[in-house]
Amino acid sequence: MNTLFILNDAPYGTERSYNGLRLARALGRLDGEKVRVFLMGDAVACAKAGQKVPEGYYNAGDMVRMVGGEVALCGTCMDARGYADEDVVPNARRSTLKELAEWTAAADKVLVF
Repeated sequence: MNTLFILNDAPYGTERSYNGLRLARALGRLDGEKVRVFLMGDAVACAKAGQKVPEGYYNAGDMVRMVGGEVALCGTCMDARGYADEDVVPNARRSTLKELAEWTAAADKVLVF
């Protein structure tokens, strides 16, 4: 099964992106599952390198690195927030709306958070 997760919310303040990343990681561990995650809008901050969070609090950047599948960020959304390619964690990369459209067409399931 090929599942696409589209995350829109900021990494902190709500738990939507947190729960989307948790589910993507859990699903990606199952045999026969292919997971892709596309971060748009404020969700591009999930992949920001160098996040410092309070002790005991989850780190969205660490979660992005552990997804286990492809992670792409909306390049326009990155630019609007002042993020450069080198500002994102390993396992994440700049992408385009065209690639999101291709991933959506290829997916068996699309989950939007």
